[in-house]
Parts: sequence; C-alpha cells; structure tokens
Amino acid sequence: MERTANLDLPYIMPSQAQKHVTHNEAIRSLDALVQLAVLDRDLAGPPVSPVDGDRYLVASGAGGAWAGQDGKIAAWQDGAWAFLSPRAGWLAWVADEARLVCFGGAAWADAAVHSVNPAPFVGVNTVADASNRLAVRSPATLLDEEAGDHRLTINKAGAGDTASLVFQTGYSGRAEFGLAGDDDWHVKVSPDGVAWAEALKVDRANGRVTLPAGLALAEPNQVVAMRHVRERLGANRAYYVRTDGNDANSGLVNSAGGAFLTIQRALDVVAALDMSIHNVTIQVADGTYSEGVVVSGGWLGSGSVTLQGNVTTPANCVISRPSGNCTLVTNYGRLAILGFKVETGSPGLGVAAQNGGVLTIAGQMNFGACGTAHIYAERGGVVTAASSYTISGSSSCHVQALSDGYVFDVSNTITLTGGVAFSSGFVKCDRMALVEFSGNTYSGSASGPRYSVSSGGGINTFGAGATYFPGSSGGIASAPGWYA
Repeated sequence: MERTANLDLPYIMPSQAQKHVTHNEAIRSLDALVQLAVLDRDLAGPPVSPVDGDRYLVASGAGGAWAGQDGKIAAWQDGAWAFLSPRAGWLAWVADEARLVCFGGAAWADAAVHSVNPAPFVGVNTVADASNRLAVRSPATLLDEEAGDHRLTINKAGAGDTASLVFQTGYSGRAEFGLAGDDDWHVKVSPDGVAWAEALKVDRANGRVTLPAGLALAEPNQVVAMRHVRERLGANRAYYVRTDGNDANSGLVNSAGGAFLTIQRALDVVAALDMSIHNVTIQVADGTYSEGVVVSGGWLGSGSVTLQGNVTTPANCVISRPSGNCTLVTNYGRLAILGFKVETGSPGLGVAAQNGGVLTIAGQMNFGACGTAHIYAERGGVVTAASSYTISGSSSCHVQALSDGYVFDVSNTITLTGGVAFSSGFVKCDRMALVEFSGNTYSGSASGPRYSVSSGGGINTFGAGATYFPGSSGGIASAPGWYA
C-alpha cells in the first residue's frame, strides 16, 4: 500500500529517492483537508485571481480548469489547482454562506439535515431545556405548507391528560384552549395564571356548545343565540344544596365538595339549562337557609322544577328571614315546593306567586310565623296546594289573594298547632282575586276572623258555609266582594 486509506496521502517508501517530495505532497494535502473551510460552493469555474491556500467546492457543470471535477475540493497550491476527492461524512465550512455542509457520498448538503433527527434539544435564538425541548425566540414563527395542506398536531397520552395551547403575559397564563383534562374542547381565561374560569365547552360526543359562565343578554335578539349554547338535558337531573356546600361547586354531588351552598344558586343554574322534556329536582339538605328564593321567568323546555327539602319532617329544613319573601315565583315562572318550613318577619310572605307565576305546594310544608301571609297570590299569580300541610306560626292572614291572584286549596288536611292567630282573617281576598277552598279537613284551632273579602274579590267554599275556615270570629264580606 503506497497511500493512506482515508485521506489518500502518499507514503514515503524505504528505497525512495527525494523523499522530501512525497513528504511535502502529503503535508500539502493535509493543509488542504484538515479543518476544511472553503470560500464558495457555487462557482461554475475557477476564480480569476486565487490566493495560495484558497479552497472551493467545485459546483456541478463547472468548466475551465475545473472541468470534470464536480463535487471535489479545489485547492490553489503553489500556483496550480489541486483536486481532492471527498469521502462520505466529511464536513466543510462554506464561508460566503456561513454554513456547515456535509458530503453524503454523492453531493454536498447542509450538515443540519444530518444532525437534528433526533436531537434532545433545539433552541432558536434561545436555550431549550428539559421541559421546553424546542424553544424559539422570534418576532414571529411560520409553519408553512409544502404541497397543499398543513396540519399542526398536539397529541396527549390519555383522556385525563391535557393537550392545549396556553397564552401568557410575562410568563403568566391568561388564556388556554384545547383538550384540558378530558376529551372535550375547552376555552379558559385567567386574570393571574392561578385562578381559571371556563368560558366555553364543546361536547366531544355531539358537538353541543355550552357556556359554563352563562351568557349575559344585552338585547332580545341574543335569546336565539342563547338557545344554541345552553346545555340540553337528556335525562332527569338532581342538584343538591347543603349548608356546608359551596356555590362554586357543580351541585351534582350530595357532598360538601359537590353541593351548592344556596338554593338561589341552584335555581340560577337550572335557569341556564335547556330542560327539553326532562325534570329537575333541587334536593335541599336539613338546616336553616337565610335567603329569599326567587324564580323569575320560565324555564326553557316543558320539564318541571321541584324544590324539595325534608318531606318527612319539613321543620328540619327551614327558610328563615327577618323580613321579606321566603319563596317568590314571578314573571310566568313555575315551581313546585315541598318539605320546607318557611318563616319571616314583617313584612314578609311564606310562598308567593305574582305576575303570572305558578307555584305548587306539592308535598308536606310547615308554615311558621310570617309577617304578612303564609300563602300569597297577586297580578295573575297562581298558588295551588296539592298536598296537606301544617301551620305552626301566626300571620296577618294564612292566605291572601289580590289583583287577579288565584289560590286553589282542595281536599287537604290542614293541621294548626301552637295557638296560631290571624289578625286580618284566615283567608283574605280583594281586588278581583279568587280563592277556592273545598273539601279540606282542619285539625286544631286558630283565633281571629275566618275571612275577609272586598273590592270585587271572591272566596268560593262551594257552599261549605260561613264557619268553614278556622277562626274565633265571623268573616267579613264587603260588596262587591263575595263569599260563597
């Protein structure tokens, strides 16, 4: 062997004359090849005035003194061009491009093509780390198409993991969208990167859009949009309220960590649903709730909403207020209630319906002391007692209806305890309102007038007589009011 295997350098032979010639040839080749840096790789022929030591990569189709040397290394040495053949894996720095290239066996190509697949970290104008293995610091980032479509894919390991995009200010999260903790699509926002509020959710199974934070309606035309983003029930549902609950909970689990704290929060959540044909029950645990409960407006759908306390012992589940209404259904809302004791100071109502609202006493109730009335209806409001109940506290009147209000109480057992008194009458009705009582059985006694009717109001007992209602004195009927 007279030449080296890799760089093709000549050996000095034992009996060779002028050995310095062979040695110098090898040194000259090493000078050209070691720490290889060329000036250009795109020239179609040699430069006019090369400088000793200049090196080039001969471009394809070059002519002149470089003809037939495509892809080789051309080195200007001692006033002549020397050509060296590269081998696969050789690296060269191209000065005019500030680029490192590699010989792949047939042609020179960017060395980066051969070095980043795979690479543990890639940082562009910044430092990548173990969490951010690809890091880019740039005014903008372009992911371009190659031949038509272009898809960016973010994959996660399991359904409970997260695959999302997070937008930050000062490295603190402000918005996020993607598969955040499940396989539904979520949009979330945050004021500080710690507390997050979900603004939008798209169900993965049916594409239905919901707005967990609700939708504030600024004009009537938004009602149409609202119907397309409400959650639509596919079955009956129960919500839970407990004195150890939290209004930030879902309300769907009967535990301190799942139930609501207030009854009103449960009603507001139901108001944001599309109930379709299904029913909702709000189950309230034993305890005292010092809040006024208001249903304003109808539910979306034909299903019913039932507010249910302790149906066996209503006195254990109490809505108690120093004044004001315990439960009010208004503006054509509708609600069934049972299993509560209601009590309030003056002025105050136990259960009330007005402006077209409909309230049904659907099971046992306990009416404690109330300032104005236990049961009240006005301006087209309707209260129906569809179940027996107990009266354990006094009031100005037990039932009051006025201004086209209507109260219907038929075939129930009404139990009076504790010596209750009604200063304005057990039933009071005026201003074109109507109260109908029939077939009821009264247990216990009361003091005060039995009834008071005036101003076109009417009380219909279906002929039960003037002493039908509990009381210690007769009733008063002032024409055009009537009692029958």
